Amino acid sequence: MKAKYHNIIPSQGSSFRAVLFEDKEFPAAWHFHEEYELTYIVKSTGVRYVGNSMETFDNDDLVMVGANLPHCWKTIGEQTEDVKCIVIQWQEDLLKNWLDKKEIKFIKDLLKRAQRGIRFDKELACEIKPMLLKMVELPPFERLILFMQVLQKLALSSQFELLAGPNFTNSLSYKESERINVVYDYLKENYLNKITVDDISEVMNMSSDTFSRFFKKTFHSSFFTFLNEYKISIACKMLIDTDLSISEIGYKVGYNNLTFFHRQFQKHMQVSPSKYRKSYQRIPIVGE
Repeated sequence: MKAKYHNIIPSQGSSFRAVLFEDKEFPAAWHFHEEYELTYIVKSTGVRYVGNSMETFDNDDLVMVGANLPHCWKTIGEQTEDVKCIVIQWQEDLLKNWLDKKEIKFIKDLLKRAQRGIRFDKELACEIKPMLLKMVELPPFERLILFMQVLQKLALSSQFELLAGPNFTNSLSYKESERINVVYDYLKENYLNKITVDDISEVMNMSSDTFSRFFKKTFHSSFFTFLNEYKISIACKMLIDTDLSISEIGYKVGYNNLTFFHRQFQKHMQVSPSKYRKSYQRIPIVGE
């Protein structure tokens, strides 16, 4: 049995699903389904997992996930507003008779890239947003036409980043998938505390050596590398979204040693926290 499977039901009268999702948080654990998925975050913040990729997400995050590629979105911190996102899901056979047509060449290439997950740049995401919002409300035929236009626009863009590593395998057992969900949930609840391999191994009911081998095999990195990436991802978001000092942010993401925080930030981001914040500082607009 493979990783946790989700069954997708198409929208009424349609061959694919297009919905505006709203809730307190994302309910799904790390899961997969045979449908491709395009997710646009209207309003939410947190951490996004696609294969062995981990990144923070924010408003206007636009990601395409390929068939059977494990993924999940998790909110972090106290949420003042409900999650709001647009989700489009479709099976490959929706385009089965078209994929060999010359007109669909670029979309065919897009679907191949989606097997590693694709994050599109925010500028492109904002261009696509009105089309996605409209798609949710349209009758079935008009929705299908607009869906193809969205795919073509994405397919022709060079404004994207592949997410999962080329060596990631999604052929995980159900038991392995459940273990990964335990790791994600444990990090979310405990990243501010000092976490040791013995701590997480005990939660997983595994020996330290067995857990380390399992984690390395799945993510192609050590648990501590992954943990520091998690903390630095949250620190990046705080540097952009808050006026907290760099020292305060270091403490808030669980680093008691600020020298170590700076060293880890430089290692993972190839730039210092201060330079990272400066590069994202908003340029004031005259008259604003």
